[in-house]
Amino acid sequence: MTYVVTESCIKCKYTDCVDVCPVDCFREGPNFLVIDPDECIDCTLCVAECPVEAIYSEDDVPGSQQHFIALNAELSKSWKPIIEKKDALPEADDWAKVTEKLEELER
Repeated sequence: MTYVVTESCIKCKYTDCVDVCPVDCFREGPNFLVIDPDECIDCTLCVAECPVEAIYSEDDVPGSQQHFIALNAELSKSWKPIIEKKDALPEADDWAKVTEKLEELER
């Protein structure tokens, strides 16, 4: 089982989760993070660190966000690893509670 970054991360990209990951499984895109399912060791450390509650166990991803399982796997193959915490995106706080923002995802 792996963990999955879902829609809440889009246009926020808080990276608190990156700091606690013992295996550096996060990958960074322009306005979203994903978890490489081949690297994730199911340690759960990242879940509590996400201020927008965007990270779920693969088995617990809400039904309306199931497509993020495949999206994480796909994008993790082409995005570069992120291994240190960075500042969130400038308008992260404004986007934190916005829903249905998949169309805002930049690849």
